[in-house]
Amino acid sequence: MGVDETAGRHVRSRFRSLSDPGAVALYSMRDGSGGHDVFDPPPPSAESHTLAVVREFRRVPLDASTLRLMLFEAGEGCAARVIGILAHWAERAVSAYQPAYLLLAHSLEQPRISVLLAAVHEGRALAWARPFSVESILPDVRPWLEEEPERYVYWPEERRARRVRLLAPDAV
Repeated sequence: MGVDETAGRHVRSRFRSLSDPGAVALYSMRDGSGGHDVFDPPPPSAESHTLAVVREFRRVPLDASTLRLMLFEAGEGCAARVIGILAHWAERAVSAYQPAYLLLAHSLEQPRISVLLAAVHEGRALAWARPFSVESILPDVRPWLEEEPERYVYWPEERRARRVRLLAPDAV
């Protein structure tokens, strides 16, 4: 009987804010069987959220050139409306762009906070002349937000990035 090499694996991605380069968001997923996170826990001062999935789409194997994260903070009493607008966009995006990964979730600790995480292969998206973007929904969602959405881009950890550069300095 073979051993499942993926059993117990955890996922972690780090993102850097486009508006505040000092702000970092860490997305990690734990084993649902009660296992513990093998990565360092967030610093004591960090804000941590448990995400409840609203919509999720995965394509295996993951083939993405861009990984982005956006945080939306709904105004008082507007969380359901914001999630509805984002869910409708996510459904259209899955059929139009066929992203490698798309997650829409909201925070259990602060339900007014919604998270949109998207992975896309930009070459394909550009070839279809429809760049993968949420710009089209901002006019619809903006009136229901506390402030502008926070945008983050994938920011690999230094030790991993260094190791990749050493192994394949010209890799795409």
